[in-house]
Amino acid sequence: MPQLLDKTIEVLKIKYIRGPNMWTWVPVIEAWVDIGDLENFPSDKIPGFYERLISTMPSLIEHRCSYEVRGGFLKRVEEGTWPGHILEHLTLELLGLAGLEVGFGRARETSVTGVYKIIIAAPQEDVVYRAILEAKELLLALIQDRGFDLEKSLVYLKDLVEDLCLGPSTGCIVAAAKENRIPSIRLTKGNLVQLGYGAKQRRIWTAETDQTSAIAESISRDKDLTKNLLTSLGVPVPMGQIVASSESAWEVAQDLGLPVVVKPQDGNHGRGVFTNLFTQEEITSAYEVALQEGSGVIVEKFILGDEHRLLVVGDQVVAAAKGESAWVTGDGIHSVDELIQIQINIDPRRGPTEDFPLNLVRIDSAALFELKRQGFLPEGVPLKGHAVLIQRNGNVSIDVTDQVHPLVAKRVVLAAKIVGLDVAGVDLVIQDISRPLEEQGGAIVEVNAGPGLLMHLKPAQGKPRAVGQAIIKHLFPDPESCRIPLIGITGSIGASFVAEMSAHILKLANFYVGLVSQQGLFFNQRLVEKNNDASWALSRRVVMNRMVTAAVIEATPLSILNEGLAYDLCKIGVITNIDKNIFFPEESINDEDGLFKVFRTQVDVVLPEGTAVLNAQDPMIVEMTDLCLGEIIFYAEDMNHPVLQQRIALNKKIICRQENSIILQEGKQHIWSFDLGLVRFMNNKLAEPIGELMAVIGVCWGLDLDFQLIEAGLETFTVEKLEA
Repeated sequence: MPQLLDKTIEVLKIKYIRGPNMWTWVPVIEAWVDIGDLENFPSDKIPGFYERLISTMPSLIEHRCSYEVRGGFLKRVEEGTWPGHILEHLTLELLGLAGLEVGFGRARETSVTGVYKIIIAAPQEDVVYRAILEAKELLLALIQDRGFDLEKSLVYLKDLVEDLCLGPSTGCIVAAAKENRIPSIRLTKGNLVQLGYGAKQRRIWTAETDQTSAIAESISRDKDLTKNLLTSLGVPVPMGQIVASSESAWEVAQDLGLPVVVKPQDGNHGRGVFTNLFTQEEITSAYEVALQEGSGVIVEKFILGDEHRLLVVGDQVVAAAKGESAWVTGDGIHSVDELIQIQINIDPRRGPTEDFPLNLVRIDSAALFELKRQGFLPEGVPLKGHAVLIQRNGNVSIDVTDQVHPLVAKRVVLAAKIVGLDVAGVDLVIQDISRPLEEQGGAIVEVNAGPGLLMHLKPAQGKPRAVGQAIIKHLFPDPESCRIPLIGITGSIGASFVAEMSAHILKLANFYVGLVSQQGLFFNQRLVEKNNDASWALSRRVVMNRMVTAAVIEATPLSILNEGLAYDLCKIGVITNIDKNIFFPEESINDEDGLFKVFRTQVDVVLPEGTAVLNAQDPMIVEMTDLCLGEIIFYAEDMNHPVLQQRIALNKKIICRQENSIILQEGKQHIWSFDLGLVRFMNNKLAEPIGELMAVIGVCWGLDLDFQLIEAGLETFTVEKLEA
């Protein structure tokens, strides 16, 4: 062991690859680490390492690794594997234990001995970055047989996850979007998220959507206005009115008939709500507290029953939860405050964050009020066996979705529509949710915008509900309606030409086109930002622009390596060619296999209903045929090229040159011809870009554009800006 005490692991660089890349379809962090002399110490050569590893992190038993069986990774460690590989798995496990399951990791050697690339899926950059650094310190501690405070490390990472990652409500909607192949872009560090691209995008903010109007949200905050609107259309609500003083509150309470509820006019989260009040003293005390929680106070008739929260999405109730009261039982030893901790808050379902289905119970104003009504203070000690009510309502986390009566659901949906909310949390008080409201004197008490979803995702009792899926289905009845035509183009030569000419033709087809090429960013042929690099940032601006109805995005091989693609999937993917003499040694891409993995990214992201337009004259590109989930259009100048002949035999689409024309065929069937003599720039001094022209025509064919319109585009496109 002494020879290991001076060994170290150095993180050389960390880069965040923000889109689909040579490793996988999701954003990753690629960390370059130098293990130095530890290259000579695989795990089976480090005394006691295996035992220390499984003792410290027994949950690694679940890592399957290359053996594809439970415990596969630990078997590799026992047999002997290198620190770079172990660092990958420690990072993945730390993230999982901290509450961020990422699901993808790789460790790959570089051309420099002892230097590895550690690739980890990164839904949140900062969390994964810190997890890599924590894993490095843990690995060194295990190698050197010294202490490491794993609990402290996990608390740190958990805090980062809570602070930086999407909350559970937004997260479940984004996860549902992913399941439906709907792309998402986080627009802020908070929970504002774009779903879909360009003109087809929608936005959510927690459980609010871009269909949630500011007027409807304002109405929902004004409880008195909400009640008046509901009453006018026959929805049962508790009788009540706004009061301006404690004396007025008592007068109104007597008019309504005791008991009553006193609550803020525009409060939220149940703060300052006091129920089942009988006496003037109780009502006066409740009024003073409620006044501090809002801009006014309402006195309402008390409705007998349990609190329920029903989630409305569009025209449906998609989930329902019931609340229950919270009690402690005296033991003659502990105070009320202590009993809350040892009888209520000890429940593992309770916690301080949104990840817990139940909140921790604290002595707030309402709870203190309830205690005083029973003759207790928080420090008071109840007699053994004496039950003490802490919260009359709350803990709305018992799923009752399947019990909701159809007429109750109908009333609740109507209430949401009256307020104007497309997604609403409707609170009602009712004794039996399986019977109509009117039959038992139940009533709707609030209609809320931006409702929390956790109670339905992780109910304390009952079945979780797929509320994220319901919201996604509401926003995108047809999941494909989230996408605009998106053309992704890469290649060593000619990609900019193909991108700019394709954009020109799309504009003729009445699309508002966002274009990124190596000249810069264009919106509808207007140069917005000149740039010599088709960067990720420029491309992202295209898919975020609500005006864009079609996107054409060039990506250089270097931008794919360093940044990834700026979109998840594309309708058309084009590879013009691959120069096998241009490698990227600074990125450890030193051979044709490395080049293949970089360029294949453009084929990997073609939608199943999309098309890859590929150069049949490049053998490396032809090798990508089986990687494409969509259709393939191959092009080559010679009709007799073996790849084209093979495609013709399979009755597939091909494009080729015959004398002075570009020919389109499907199998042996002639589809269309384009006369090269009509192309304006074919007679200038530039080399004839026949391959690029065929690629452009392939793009348009893949988009089912009218052939005569394509012809017009070929005639009207100029290369003046390309020569500039």
